Amino acid sequence: MKSLRRGGRPRGKEPVQVYLDGQDRALLETLARRTGLPRAELLRRGLRRLAESELAERGPGWSLERLVGALGMDPSIPSDLAARHDDYLYGPSRTQSSAD
Repeated sequence: MKSLRRGGRPRGKEPVQVYLDGQDRALLETLARRTGLPRAELLRRGLRRLAESELAERGPGWSLERLVGALGMDPSIPSDLAARHDDYLYGPSRTQSSAD
């Protein structure tokens, strides 16, 4: 969708300056070589894909997909983390401490 100038005529593409670290720049160069697409087109496509996922209407519970597996498989993660998350965040509750 093209934006319009005051006179109602569509504007062309506008330049945008982007700073990339070495890792992102290398990734962009690799994608450009592999796909044969210009770097600017790759950035536009990436922006559009991100917009599709981030700006889409979402139903209840959509964020659960992002949380599942977020901690990975680290063996130091307690096996009862889901059931006792408050204890791990805030310390054992007073009722539990007095009952022990």
